[in-house]
Amino acid sequence: MRRSFEPTSAAERPFRRWYLHTDVRFVVAAAVAVAWTSVAIWLSWPELSAFADAIGAIPADVIVALVAFVPGYVAAFHAVGIVLDRPPALLDLHPTTPVTVLLAARNEERTIAETLDYLAAQDYDGRLSIVLIDNGSTDHTVIEALKAVGRNGAQLVVLREQRAGKSFALNRGLAAVRTPLVVTVDADTLLQKSAIRLLVAKLTTGPNDLTAVAGHVMVRNGRDGIWARLQVWDYLLSISALKRVQAMFQGTLVAQGAFSAYRTNALRRAGGWPMVVGEDIVLTWRLLLGGRVSYEPLAVAFTAVPTGLRHLARQRARWARGLFEGLSAVPPWLQHRWTIRLLAGADALVPLLDLAYVLAWLPAVLLAVTGHFWIAGPIAIAVLPANLLLYALLHRRQRRTVLEPLGLRARRDRASLLLFLLAYQPLLSVLSLRGYVEHVVHRRPVWK
Repeated sequence: MRRSFEPTSAAERPFRRWYLHTDVRFVVAAAVAVAWTSVAIWLSWPELSAFADAIGAIPADVIVALVAFVPGYVAAFHAVGIVLDRPPALLDLHPTTPVTVLLAARNEERTIAETLDYLAAQDYDGRLSIVLIDNGSTDHTVIEALKAVGRNGAQLVVLREQRAGKSFALNRGLAAVRTPLVVTVDADTLLQKSAIRLLVAKLTTGPNDLTAVAGHVMVRNGRDGIWARLQVWDYLLSISALKRVQAMFQGTLVAQGAFSAYRTNALRRAGGWPMVVGEDIVLTWRLLLGGRVSYEPLAVAFTAVPTGLRHLARQRARWARGLFEGLSAVPPWLQHRWTIRLLAGADALVPLLDLAYVLAWLPAVLLAVTGHFWIAGPIAIAVLPANLLLYALLHRRQRRTVLEPLGLRARRDRASLLLFLLAYQPLLSVLSLRGYVEHVVHRRPVWK
């Protein structure tokens, strides 16, 4: 049956008129970022010299490098990457490969029915089976799920896994999969109508060693308070920028459990989901050892984000622990492509950057108030312009290639955007430190 929705037309996502090899694009992005950082250092030299006179050359150089020059380099690298990113059109918009959707749920009676309704409304042409793994729920999750499928007609199998932990639940579901492809969806995540179709199209028409594709996750409850409003920009800009650029270099570093597609045999070769906090991070890095992981920006899902600072802190602490677990389980130097080794290796600097932001951000503000721009000056020169350029380029790309083709509109919330640009990263750094400490002291993880 012909679909009315064709989001990858030639006007919106053309085949590339010119092509640069992945390695060449990486070198170009790195060279431009080095040039940007060099200019920033030159312009910041008076403030850096004054700071060195006050506290010593080595401490001053380390602090300013971690809070200004390294983040500025990263932002410039990603900005160039966004410019160079020209993904080709999907070759087959209507795949028919059978797919199993794994839906792990623990006490999700309020959201599970709506999630299943959206799954039932998918325009996928192939066989779509849904496996709900009830992970020790104490509410009416299963009852609400059965009511939903009775109404929408979805094919649902219910399994039970009493051991608490998302990894146990997903692996229980994986053991029951009989299809070549697996899609994971969180129980509070709603899929745009063509999401599975486009995600599978990316996976099945890609290279033979493409083992997984991450979907494009956006915020569904972005009006529920300031914390949710900030996360709208985080998902739309920061997270999407990372995934777009990493995918261009054939190595998206996180195929998130909220919405991603996998080849079943690749999942089983990797041992399924590991019993760690950041199970999707470690799994992705294992998949990259023998293949590629990509990203499909048009396969959109809407997830519920934390609306309170306490829950946001818990979530970001889990993500931070997952980073350490990934670095420990799959060291970057084991990756077989040098671009992925460098991208994954850069993640080893993230804890240092977070620590530097926590320790230096407030002193930078206080010093600036007193007329000393020793730290704030380099940040303003190296980081802010690069971030503004990156987010402007990405917002335009998102609007033209994702939002408009899908009939979506970007929210105009300038107040939260300004707060996101000025203060969100220091906040995330504070929240991430909790996760690093929990990992070091081996604190018992909590799934939700």
